[in-house]
Amino acid sequence: MKKVISILSVLVISLFISISANAQVMGPSNPPGDPQPGDQPIGGGAPVGGGLFILLGLGAAYGGRKLYRLHQEEDEEIN
Repeated sequence: MKKVISILSVLVISLFISISANAQVMGPSNPPGDPQPGDQPIGGGAPVGGGLFILLGLGAAYGGRKLYRLHQEEDEEIN
């Protein structure tokens, strides 16, 4: 019985390996060309300024909150 199970397991494993090897034969296709003719920058000239100021403002608010909480913890330790 052990011999039958070992032969069956070898057959099943070799079947799975051969099927997966055949499934990966074709490589990916080439990417499409550039949709914008000419010398366009990467990103297409999307504005960055508004988002940059929002991120800087949120970072400053987060840093201020951390400093405020640190200051509150120091006051609680003193009292």
